[in-house]
Amino acid sequence: MGTSAAPAAEGAGEKSKPEKAEMTGFGGPIGAALFITLLPLLTVYLWMVVHKNAGALFLPSLTTLSDIPLPTPRAGLYLVGWLTFQIALDVFLPGRRVMGVTQRDGLKIQYKLNGFLSLWVSLAVMAGLAWSGIVTGADIVAELGPMLTTSIVFSFVLAAFLYGYGFTSDRKEHRADHLLYDFFMGSALNPRIKGFDLKLFFESKIGMTTWIVFTFAMAHAQFQKDGAVSLPMILVCAFQLFYVADFYFFEEAMLSTWDINYENYGFMLAFAFVVWMPFTFSLQSQYLLHQKVDLPIWAAALIAGLNFAGYYVFRTANLQKHRFRTDPNATIGGKPPEFIATKRGTKLLVSGWWGRARHANYLGDLTMALAWCLPCGFSHLVPYFYFIYFAPLLIDRERRDHRACQEKYGDDWKTYCARVKYRIVPFVY
Repeated sequence: MGTSAAPAAEGAGEKSKPEKAEMTGFGGPIGAALFITLLPLLTVYLWMVVHKNAGALFLPSLTTLSDIPLPTPRAGLYLVGWLTFQIALDVFLPGRRVMGVTQRDGLKIQYKLNGFLSLWVSLAVMAGLAWSGIVTGADIVAELGPMLTTSIVFSFVLAAFLYGYGFTSDRKEHRADHLLYDFFMGSALNPRIKGFDLKLFFESKIGMTTWIVFTFAMAHAQFQKDGAVSLPMILVCAFQLFYVADFYFFEEAMLSTWDINYENYGFMLAFAFVVWMPFTFSLQSQYLLHQKVDLPIWAAALIAGLNFAGYYVFRTANLQKHRFRTDPNATIGGKPPEFIATKRGTKLLVSGWWGRARHANYLGDLTMALAWCLPCGFSHLVPYFYFIYFAPLLIDRERRDHRACQEKYGDDWKTYCARVKYRIVPFVY
């Protein structure tokens, strides 16, 4: 298993001694312990708020324990069947072979990309199952709680496997050599089994595709219950489908992201892809299944405009960065790119959106996040959870990126920050 990454990587050599990582991210070992404990509880609590308490927040008590959904055989069957189906699509559907960017140990890894085709096949199959009555939206809603706790258990099993994998890797890994912290953050960057990339698979095929399937399952369940799909539900489904389809259409751009190239694959990302993304990113559609929201056409039009304005910033910023990384001579806005040449030999882009803010793409992401929540109205806080959690997450990610770049580039980073003064929001932050 440890040698499985070698055929797909350039520059792979003999097994190297891992580099020592500082335990500064996420509050160190204490923070890791809190996240490992509290995140599963939070996801269960959010499910209970939406499906058991009419969308209203409540203070948990001992009596709440009886409402916690337990894993069921059917939930386990759904999980195993879905994983098997997605693995089959990943392996057997045709896809492009693409080299990623050079990673921190100097290697470039080859990836197979077929997410766009896999998405539409997945949605078509789920639509067929719903139409035939084999697995309907109502069936998924009925098992959503047990599927949640089953997925939580699976995320711990997966994280334990990933932790052990790091000690068999032939690559020069980067870890703290602290059991709890490395379990949380991961002990290997890109775990692979015979060339099958686990991180890319779970982030893409499990995290993103399962999320949009859940969203559309809520819409189908609403249709089964009410005989129609509401305008707010249509907006949420359209916005999120557009986002996921766009993600897969530009799937190659993901290969230059922080998650793929810098974050080890441990409990944090395993839980994020298997549990957090599918079950909390679909909270708006889950909420709308149970709560009636009247939305005027003019409000729907304004929300749609906000969503696509955010999308424009998000997509153009990410494409500018990706194209510059893959081809530093590619024009931006019809002009040659401006950049700061560093002593390390790399170039820091200061053209386009990247001349206005160091992470303008985050601004677009946050704008879309707000637009997904607004169709739910203002009666309850829970449908806004995605935006409430996402904003501090991106702020923390930007600050971690800032610290890493300070260490990496030194005075060149100071020059860059003097040139690009704003972090996320031009003229504000």
